Amino acid sequence: MKVAGVKFRDNGKVYDFDTGELNLQVNDRVVVGTEKGVGIGTVVKMTILKDISLLDKSLKKILRKADENDLNAEIMNQEREKEIHKICLDEIQNCNLPMKLVEVECLFDGSKIVFYFTSESRVDFRELVKRLAQRLHTKIEMRQIGVRNETKMVGGIGNCGREFCCSTFLKGFEPVSIKIAKDQNLALNPAKISGVCGRLMCCLAFEHETYLEFKKDMPKFGQTVLTLKGKGRVVGQNIIGQKVIVELEDGKEVKVSIGEIKEEGALRKHKKKR
Repeated sequence: MKVAGVKFRDNGKVYDFDTGELNLQVNDRVVVGTEKGVGIGTVVKMTILKDISLLDKSLKKILRKADENDLNAEIMNQEREKEIHKICLDEIQNCNLPMKLVEVECLFDGSKIVFYFTSESRVDFRELVKRLAQRLHTKIEMRQIGVRNETKMVGGIGNCGREFCCSTFLKGFEPVSIKIAKDQNLALNPAKISGVCGRLMCCLAFEHETYLEFKKDMPKFGQTVLTLKGKGRVVGQNIIGQKVIVELEDGKEVKVSIGEIKEEGALRKHKKKR
C-alpha cells in the first residue's frame, strides 16, 4: 500500500492517507475526506507500507488530485477566512466576551467554519455562535485551545533563531516539567527556559534521557572527591563534557574528568586495604 502524508496547514499535523490508484509525488495538492469534511492539502511525504497490519486503523483514501477548480476554491476560501475573522472580532466585541480569536478555518466544502480561540476561563459563547450563524449562514464550531497550540498555529522564531519546533516538526506536545531543566543543570531563569507561549520550552525534553544517562555516573554536588591535585568538593558539573569542577582544600578550583577522580568512600577503602 502506498501511503501519502498530507498536511492541511503550514503549521499543522501530517495525516496519513491511502493513495489508492493515484500516482502521487511530494508537493502534489490533493482533495481528501476527513472527519471534519472534505479538505484540500499538500503531500509532504510518500511511503510504501508492506504490512497493513501495522496500521492502528484503516486509512481514508485520497479522493483525487486537486484540479484548477479546487485550487481556485481554496484561494476563495482563504480570502473568505480573512473577512470572517474580522466579522468574528466584531461579534466578540459586541458580546463582550473575554476571549482571543486565534484562527478561522473554513472547510473546503463550505459545510462548516471552525473558530479557534484562547481564554483564561470558560466562555459562554452561545450568543456568539447564534450571531455568527445568522451572518454567515453555515454551521459554526468554536474550539478553545491552549497557549501552546496558539503558538503552534501562529508560528514564529524561537530564542535559538530557528522556527518553533511545535510549528515545524513536532506531532504533539509532551509534558515538560521543571525537573527536566534541573536534571540538565540549567539556570532556572524563566526568560531563558520558557518559550514564546510562556510554557517551558519543548526542546528541554529532547535530550533529557541522554543527560540522565551521562549524569548517573557523575559525582554529585557537594561530594568529596580525590583528584591528582588533591582532595576537594564538587561545586560544578559539565554533564555532556563528563567533567566536574572541584574546589580544593586550599580554595582553588580545578576542572577534572570524571575518569581521573576517586570518591571519598573509595579512597577510605583504598587506605584500609593498604
